[in-house]
Amino acid sequence: MAYDFSKLKAHTKETEEWLSRELSGIRTGRATPTLLDGVKPEAYGTRTPLRELGSVSVEDTRTLRIIPWDMTLVKAIEKGITDANLGVGVATDAQGLRVSFPELTSERRAQLSKIAGDKAEQAKVTLRGHRTDALHALDAAGKEGGMGKDELLRLKSEAQKLIDAGNDTLAKILEKKEAEIAQ
Repeated sequence: MAYDFSKLKAHTKETEEWLSRELSGIRTGRATPTLLDGVKPEAYGTRTPLRELGSVSVEDTRTLRIIPWDMTLVKAIEKGITDANLGVGVATDAQGLRVSFPELTSERRAQLSKIAGDKAEQAKVTLRGHRTDALHALDAAGKEGGMGKDELLRLKSEAQKLIDAGNDTLAKILEKKEAEIAQ
């Protein structure tokens, strides 16, 4: 009997994408627009994601430029960035806002590496949960019959190989982020 691992593969891919998204929100020495994804200023009576209020572009390695589509929202956007407590400087001018990211201290780099490690550990725990679900499904299929013990062991081994490959990918994603933080 052939077991379908597509669900496990999909869950593994989702976990990898989740970790990539989470780590992209951790600030490094470079300014990237994704750092402001969590900022939701009060606009038009509701909290609105910053990317829906204007364009965010990289001006230089430590500066982002925000050009609001509605210039009356400049103060609200500035307040939203300040309230997000990102440790950045915000300046307004005729074109919009300029967000300056200060140089990271070695202490802050160590904190960011720890946060990145925690996110990676959360992703690994999620993968282990998906592995457990797959193993339970295999055990249930084995109890129904139609599958020998050798076949069941082979399928469990295959599931573990998929999880190991997912863990390797998570480790590479974390390694890349830690190298970025260390620069």
